[in-house]
Amino acid sequence: MASQYSQPLHRNPRLRPVNRIAVNILLDGVLAALAAPLARWLAAPQDGLLHPLWFLAGGAITLLVSGLPFRMPQQYWRFSGGSDLLGIAGASIASSVLFSCGLVAVGFPLPSLTFPIIYALVLLVMLGGLRVGYRLAHRIALRRANLRRVVLIGADTVADLYLRALERNPEAGIRVVGLVALGTHQAGRRIHNVPILGHVEDIGAILDRLAKNNVLPESLVVTDPSFRGRALTNVLDAAAVHGISVLRTPALTDLTPAERVQLRPVPLEDLLNRPQVPLDREGMERLVGNRTVLVTGAGGTIGSELVRQIALLSPERLILLDHGEFELWQIDVELADCAPHVPREVVVADVRDEARLDEVMARFRPELVFHAAALKHVPIVEANPAEGLLTNVHGTRVVADTASRHGAQAMVVISTDKAVNPSSLMGASKRAAEMYCQALDVRARASGKPDAMRCVTVRFGNVLGSTGSVVPLFRRQLERGGPLTVTHPEMRRYFMTVPEAVGLVLQASVRGMRHTDGSGTDDLLRHGGIFVLDMGEPVRIVDLARQMIRMAGLRPDEDVTIRFTGLRPGEKLYEELFHGREAPVPTDEPGLLMATPRLVDLEQIRQAVDQITAYAREGDVQAALRILALLVPEFDHNPAGEVRALAPESAASGAMAAGVVHSGQAQADGNEQVAL
Repeated sequence: MASQYSQPLHRNPRLRPVNRIAVNILLDGVLAALAAPLARWLAAPQDGLLHPLWFLAGGAITLLVSGLPFRMPQQYWRFSGGSDLLGIAGASIASSVLFSCGLVAVGFPLPSLTFPIIYALVLLVMLGGLRVGYRLAHRIALRRANLRRVVLIGADTVADLYLRALERNPEAGIRVVGLVALGTHQAGRRIHNVPILGHVEDIGAILDRLAKNNVLPESLVVTDPSFRGRALTNVLDAAAVHGISVLRTPALTDLTPAERVQLRPVPLEDLLNRPQVPLDREGMERLVGNRTVLVTGAGGTIGSELVRQIALLSPERLILLDHGEFELWQIDVELADCAPHVPREVVVADVRDEARLDEVMARFRPELVFHAAALKHVPIVEANPAEGLLTNVHGTRVVADTASRHGAQAMVVISTDKAVNPSSLMGASKRAAEMYCQALDVRARASGKPDAMRCVTVRFGNVLGSTGSVVPLFRRQLERGGPLTVTHPEMRRYFMTVPEAVGLVLQASVRGMRHTDGSGTDDLLRHGGIFVLDMGEPVRIVDLARQMIRMAGLRPDEDVTIRFTGLRPGEKLYEELFHGREAPVPTDEPGLLMATPRLVDLEQIRQAVDQITAYAREGDVQAALRILALLVPEFDHNPAGEVRALAPESAASGAMAAGVVHSGQAQADGNEQVAL
């Protein structure tokens, strides 16, 4: 069988299977020829071992003929398993019967009545034993080779599959020296003769023990795709102590037919500790299918993902609106490849241009509007306050009013966690936009008119990899060799993947548009409820930076340094998803929570937005900010980027301020009087 693996590279590769089959036939024939006299001697020792050549040839020929139905010539000895042994057993029995019948037919007496059974057993032992011996020899040769030593982390079934895939891929250069289980009471057992070292919760102690015995692996390999979040972070931390890398195997379905086994770095998304939320796909198709859908900010991170997922729901027409030509071109080209069947229109427009928006809405008459356009970068909005107010506050009002005027059934507004107890202009402007849409929705639901436009507001935190987020920044800094810049050691943010966030936005849209069934969710919606995505636990930005360094195969603070730069204007250490004493309320949809912030009458907030817009257009930023502070009394501006801890009393003061503003009137300087 060695000749199967020593073919010169210049030979025709199509001949290699033929050569292997020829070698199999030759070796099986020789073994059968030797097995025939050996079996006769075991059945009748007095007759000796010497036999005529035709006796040996008969044994070989009958085996080769009997082995054809069981595909013995095509067997791959290095991967011999249970099914191969069953085929050998069947061929051995058939060969024994055929050979015995041949002896009787030519008048050669059987040495004993047990000869067919003995011959079949001898064939089975010799043929099967050689294959098993070859496989074991190959394993021993691999173990002696200079292979990369790894420890697998994952469920036993997935580890079994991965070990089998490695046997089929010796060129991967990987040797598994241990397993770390996810289940309990498995330590000390073995899978494919590889020991289970312990439970994943004890990974630190396991690595310490291996290091003490000088058998530390080069890498830890996570085999279970569901192993993520905090448990994965603990593994990364323990591996970092010993300077070893953590990798992940391909998906289970990729391992089954694997030609090659390739390990890959642990993706950053796996550090988020949230289970996959089941989405109402049928409800989304009913909501979007055969409708004209307009997406503002269609070239941005959230807007483009909205466009991708909506395109899969068979809309009648998709309107892509953005003020950036290049971003629009990018998503349009992508849709031409992945969803060419969906009719679409590309519209360059600024959401602040009411005349242009009115023209677009009148022309296309969208039934659903997803409003993702906004200025979202906190320091840039701080540096350009009038532009931020005009885009986020006035622009949202323009989109909502023109959509309602032209018969839209619903508008879905994308908001942010920075709108809660805002310390930045961006957050306060998004809170004002929330309030306007809340007031529109409350009036629509109270009117009882089926054609009144619903406003569904969805609030969530950061998304991994979005434009302006820390992840692309860290990647660019890593490519340059560092340092990675973090504003503060204690800064925490909520994170979610872009597809997950957009999927839940669509889920919230379905729930917000559903006809009332008297549930608690419906009651909250009637009182201005805002959907809040379940973001899990907040993540420290410095931890994110350290994990990205480790996933690049480097050591934090040694190979790549982390430099703290201080808070930027408008930033705060901790973001919140709920305001004041407002507790998160679960809804009847998984992954969705609800907040019920204070309400302001629609006419009153229209008056405030008019004043903010007028002052911003005139360049009187201070006057615009005074109106914004009256509208959002919990707005605690932090223009200098001071470090402010999240004080418990801030929640109470915010709630009290909200109650005062809701029940009374706010007086501004001079003619800045707004009845809120």
